[in-house]
Amino acid sequence: MFEKILIANRGEIALRIHRACREMGIKTVAVHSEEDANAMHVRLADEAVCIGPAKASDSYLNKPAIISAAVITGADAIHPGYGFLSENADFAEMVERHGIAFIGPSSAQMRLMGDKVAARKAAQKAGLPVAPGSPELNSLDDAYVWAKRIGFPVIVKAKNGGGGKGMKIAYKQEDLPEAYSLAKAEAKAAFTSDAVYLEKFLAHPRHIEIQILADHYGNVIHLGERDCSIQRGNQKVIEETPSPALNESARQNICKIVRKAIQKIGYTNAGTIEFLYEDGKFYFMEMNTRLQVEHPITEAVTGIDLVREQIRIASGAKLSYKQEDIKFYGHAIECRVNAENPFTFVPSPGKIEEWHAPGGLGVRVDSEIYSGYKIPSCYDSMIAKLIIHSKNRSGALMRLRRALDEFVIMGVDTTIPLLQDIIAEPDFIDGTYDIHWLEDMLAKRCS
Repeated sequence: MFEKILIANRGEIALRIHRACREMGIKTVAVHSEEDANAMHVRLADEAVCIGPAKASDSYLNKPAIISAAVITGADAIHPGYGFLSENADFAEMVERHGIAFIGPSSAQMRLMGDKVAARKAAQKAGLPVAPGSPELNSLDDAYVWAKRIGFPVIVKAKNGGGGKGMKIAYKQEDLPEAYSLAKAEAKAAFTSDAVYLEKFLAHPRHIEIQILADHYGNVIHLGERDCSIQRGNQKVIEETPSPALNESARQNICKIVRKAIQKIGYTNAGTIEFLYEDGKFYFMEMNTRLQVEHPITEAVTGIDLVREQIRIASGAKLSYKQEDIKFYGHAIECRVNAENPFTFVPSPGKIEEWHAPGGLGVRVDSEIYSGYKIPSCYDSMIAKLIIHSKNRSGALMRLRRALDEFVIMGVDTTIPLLQDIIAEPDFIDGTYDIHWLEDMLAKRCS
């Protein structure tokens, strides 16, 4: 087992990883920007190294600085968390070349699944259902040809994309030039490559993802599904498991298909296969080769510490569980709390004047916020995750309402009022929503 792990991230996920390491008897190294010198994960880690100024490109995306910090402190592994360099194959390869363990898949696996066109081909070959789509597009004329084959509406997607960036919809032929140019520009800005491709656009799908764990010995388990359909601008807002949209037969079938596909691909560590689900059919979107923001709801219903398993797998250990060992209990829901105006979504950095997190049975809050903490303006605005677990969905909703009512964050605007509005909506209570539902609700609120 590793003796010291460098955490190449910030915020609640850095603290989450630190806690798992501490429970495993592993020392931690926190890297941080100048802006994050007083962050909670920095305060709690065994060692801390400043890797640059506030700007992410000069600190949390600074590969040489992070590698140097690992070498200087004698860390034998690096956990990338999510975001930043977590799916950067070049970074994973640099870590490997320096003889340091990367807690995630290999750089080759990451490179394969990070190329969305190559990932589609690999998924199809492995037996996953894939939506009609194109190879990488060479020109707008090429896009017209493929759009006609696929049939409108289509969505233009960044080849190296993720997180909802580099995606534009063309509902009809006249929309294609603008969608094509905007998607390429956004892809270039976010991923340094403007390569794009087309997929069939589904009108009212759910966003369903399957969590897997795989070791280096061919053992693969699935940990069920998560429904991530409550989204705004392709960014997830609320997630739950199990999905209200799936019956037990559909659930078991897709999980079985995914498990077999992962074995064929030869993937290792934690990963998530993401699908769109419409009219009883699944369509592969992408694979996330990292820990997901919403992983706590899977931990809630299975009792399995995903970060701990990631670390064990990367150290060369076999999976702690077989598929028959996995038992699912109850229902879990996660709400992402952002430091944003709940109506305009303008970021609201600033000093936390008062902080009171809800508690009680089945309530978990992942956050590194504390009273007096100053939220920086230069990073993602998510400041907390509220995770609720109960024996069934109705119980989870009641507990979620109570927990949101208890949550006190003073000094900055937060999206807690929006979350309260969402969970009071009849469609959410009934579980009859799709990936466009929240934006439709927000449009009605503004009209």
